[in-house]
Amino acid sequence: MDRRKFMAGCFGLPLLAQAGGVQAQAGLTKIIFPFAAGAGGDTLCRLIAQEMAPVLQRTIVVENRTGGDGLIGIKAVKGASPDGSTVLVTTGPTMYLLPMVETTPSFDTAKDFMPVSLLARFEFAVVIGPGVDAPDFKSFVSWLKANPGKTSFGVPSNGTIPHFTGSKLEKDLGIPLTRVPYRGSAPILNDLVGGHISFGIVTLADALPQHRAKGVKIIAASSAERSPFVPDVPTLKESGIDLVADAWYGMWLPAGSPPEFASKLGAAASAALAKPEVKEKLTAIGMIPVGSNADGLSKELAANTALWQPIVKATGYKITN
Repeated sequence: MDRRKFMAGCFGLPLLAQAGGVQAQAGLTKIIFPFAAGAGGDTLCRLIAQEMAPVLQRTIVVENRTGGDGLIGIKAVKGASPDGSTVLVTTGPTMYLLPMVETTPSFDTAKDFMPVSLLARFEFAVVIGPGVDAPDFKSFVSWLKANPGKTSFGVPSNGTIPHFTGSKLEKDLGIPLTRVPYRGSAPILNDLVGGHISFGIVTLADALPQHRAKGVKIIAASSAERSPFVPDVPTLKESGIDLVADAWYGMWLPAGSPPEFASKLGAAASAALAKPEVKEKLTAIGMIPVGSNADGLSKELAANTALWQPIVKATGYKITN
């Protein structure tokens, strides 16, 4: 499987973020964000870079190092000098799914990186189009059983959380489902409106505008608790599917970095995310600010690895190196 089809839906825009008035003599830190065009990731990086720079007394540059579905940027940080000059911000799924699906893993998250902070969460959603007569998820399951020829669903790419969420649905519901990989959420939503597929699993924030406009309908959220963006929509767990499938952004340093710098960096990131104006901007684009210490990030990574390992293994899915 071509890497270019892996991990779509993780975002970033080319940008340069520097805090005004902070001079380079205090040090330069690059935040490597391993994805290109998009909204959520680049906004997150821009906001925390601007807020952390004066606190750390460093010039902070946010650099998009794209390619290899995140691997180019991840490898750049893996091989960087552990002196506090290079930081990785990426999605949790890149750090735990890539080692699972590569035939020969390119990195070991635990050995090659030092955890810093969990930054923000985002959610996925099961979405149906106007051609599906189902007011809620349970009714939709009945509809699928009554329409065995209409079980195709869209995912932003193969090898992603939506891909494996679909595999989990297929197993738990006992209904054969036909997965259709796309390049991002937008074409999935368009095909839902056009009636070309029955449902999609996409980032909740991407579906929210059309859900509110009644072009599509979100019938289940992937989060542990009901989403603050659609509080009237049940979660998958409430709907009988034993799965929490949200995602998140985290921050890492190269292994061997000074622990004291990692601690200061994590504290600065958490402080930035706690600011009301930062929270407001992130919430507006469907992200939930978190902030944590290194232990919080490590526990989140371990929990997600344990959750997804058997699900991914059961599919037999691999990408070639």
